[in-house]
Amino acid sequence: MGAVRQLGIAALMTAGAVFFSAGGATAGVEPVPVVSADPAGVRVTSVGAGVPVGTPFTAPGKTLKLGAKGTVVKRLQTRLKELGYHPGKIDGRYGGGTLVAVWAFQKVNGIKPTSTVATRTWNALESPETPKVLMPKGKGTRVEVNLTKQVLVLYVRGEAKLISHISSGSGIPYCETAEWQGKSQRFCGDARTPTGNYKTTWRRDGWHKSYLGQLYNPVFFNGGIAFHGALSVPLTPASHGCVRLPMHVAEILPGMVGKGVPVHVKGKFAR
Repeated sequence: MGAVRQLGIAALMTAGAVFFSAGGATAGVEPVPVVSADPAGVRVTSVGAGVPVGTPFTAPGKTLKLGAKGTVVKRLQTRLKELGYHPGKIDGRYGGGTLVAVWAFQKVNGIKPTSTVATRTWNALESPETPKVLMPKGKGTRVEVNLTKQVLVLYVRGEAKLISHISSGSGIPYCETAEWQGKSQRFCGDARTPTGNYKTTWRRDGWHKSYLGQLYNPVFFNGGIAFHGALSVPLTPASHGCVRLPMHVAEILPGMVGKGVPVHVKGKFAR
């Protein structure tokens, strides 16, 4: 955490991406208490209360834009968290953490992702859809990565505990020169996140330097491919192959998923 906070607080938004400084992304992240242990190695936490989608919720109806503040924003954040989307601190401020939670919710509900929360999104929050299950016969505790929608879902005992916006491999071939193991080396690849069935393996806490950049709290599941926090998690695939997560989501995911947990990567993003 210390190394992250030292980077300062900043959030820069563009039409297709959200850029977080590590400080801005993690500031105010709530502690996530462990309440029980799952046999599959997942510690079940308070994130994503598992509220049934039919739980009564009356939308305020007020249009919200990025930067908004107040009780209506707090209701939005609370509702998102109830449904398993993690907006960060419930503080009544519509910032980067709330934005990526809104994006994830909109994508799951068939709404084009936007920073504006208006009638269609409010209506969906009243009667939300659940994420499309990629592995109907999969284990109760598993991670599903939907490349088509660019959404990650962590299931614990069959219940969606955490739903997050992601950015996967861009699919654009690359060749980059980097200092690695004491010398300048050339690395090339296809920047693709392979589909298939895997399991979580090793991990690192904090910033981990790889030959293609810095990964925050990486949890690896396919060789050198990992879930990890990143300062840029745009709406389109942009990584070298890893699954990028918003920084505040990367803060909590490692504590919710253990080693050997099934990971299912399906779909294809259409640009």
